[in-house]
Amino acid sequence: MNISNMMFIDPHIHMSSRTTDDYQQMRKSGIVAVIEPAFWLGQPRTNVGSFQDYFSSLVGWERFRASQFGIKHYCTIGLNSKEANNEALAEQVMELLPLYACKEGVVAIGEIGYDDITPAEDKYFRLQLELAKELDMLVMIHTPHRDKKAGTSRSMDVCIEHGLKPSQVIVDHNNEETVAEVLDRGFWAAFTIYPHTKMGNARMVEIVRQYGSNNIIVDSSADWGVSDPLAVPKTALLMLERGIPAADVQKVCYQNALAAYSQSGQMQESDWLNLSPIDQRQTFSDNSVLRGQEPLVESRQEYALIE
Repeated sequence: MNISNMMFIDPHIHMSSRTTDDYQQMRKSGIVAVIEPAFWLGQPRTNVGSFQDYFSSLVGWERFRASQFGIKHYCTIGLNSKEANNEALAEQVMELLPLYACKEGVVAIGEIGYDDITPAEDKYFRLQLELAKELDMLVMIHTPHRDKKAGTSRSMDVCIEHGLKPSQVIVDHNNEETVAEVLDRGFWAAFTIYPHTKMGNARMVEIVRQYGSNNIIVDSSADWGVSDPLAVPKTALLMLERGIPAADVQKVCYQNALAAYSQSGQMQESDWLNLSPIDQRQTFSDNSVLRGQEPLVESRQEYALIE
């Protein structure tokens, strides 16, 4: 059993932390589109200019870099929960967010929510929900790694309190403790698949076996840590090998992400079905993904054969 004829979306992956080799392997594995949520760098940012340059790269350079490897790139913009605890800096970031939230390719406010569930995290979570409501945007929720069940419930409660519909909210980093409530309340339930920790792909198979495929989304959340940018296609293959129907696999690894994020008006299937052939002679601000290598320039016919 193989997945060679399937397309995949990875709707939560931090490509700014990944290499060009990852993009090449992702494309070969059937990933046609990615969503990159704004997140932290691994160490605290010290000034608002760092956020400004980072947000600019998400809607600019990284979007271009992905296109050079045949992948459509989208992003979400937000102040992550860890850095919400620096309130002086958070106030400045809040002024930046409206400048980027409506840029081309931005599909949601996110990833936002709770980390240690502090008063500051709650304050800026709520302010960003109000921004999403004002702009009629989707929201991507980061659920806390500690006290996840209570934090997930609280995140959904706050979303409802601020007038967001469950269908407008993608709740990520779910596990066996949280999935039932998220689905029962009508939210999108996303799962980040990490090697040997959090939600592994074998556990993901059993989630789909137990709960079905409605409103469930698989992603990798690959970043600068130990993670796998091919987690979505690998999970799809394991699902097929363990008897999950192909239609369900396609829903959780492609169609549900498209259904959720296409509500933004920024993401349509035609974006990658009609994607231009790769031409690595192109540059962005005079910069290329190449370092003296021969540029890959696909003809329309070659591109159609790859697809």
